[in-house]
Amino acid sequence: MMAMAGPGGSRGARLCAMLLGAERRAQPGGQEEGQGQLPAAAMAEAGDQSIHTQHISTTHNIPMRILIRPIPAELEPGKVQSLVETLQKDPERVPPIDVLWIKGSQGGDYFYSFGGCHRFAAHRALNRETIPAKIIPSTLSDLRTYLGSSTPHLR
Repeated sequence: MMAMAGPGGSRGARLCAMLLGAERRAQPGGQEEGQGQLPAAAMAEAGDQSIHTQHISTTHNIPMRILIRPIPAELEPGKVQSLVETLQKDPERVPPIDVLWIKGSQGGDYFYSFGGCHRFAAHRALNRETIPAKIIPSTLSDLRTYLGSSTPHLR
């Protein structure tokens, strides 16, 4: 069962209900990540926390189709292949991605992911419907930090 860690129970309960519904409906179908970082096989030994999610213990399986990834990834095929192999052999060794959860002006839920490009590509290569993620409750102001004047109006 998915649940939000920490305070904000009602927002966490809404997130849980929304994600469970999205999972049921899912259809099959700075530094760039990896530069100066550990290879997939050693990632788990270093911990599965980023600076943004070190206080978040809960990992959710997010439907990949609901993730918004506005910045094109620059991938290294060898890193993607290494992650594919690790996901097939020992998926717990691959840390979750970070996802910003933003509420629109009319209550819409938007899930933005900026990092984890190689992990996302590896899950896609394996035709996975979901990806492990840590949810970071965020604001439109937070999103503007990433997208600047390209930040869309979210409803």
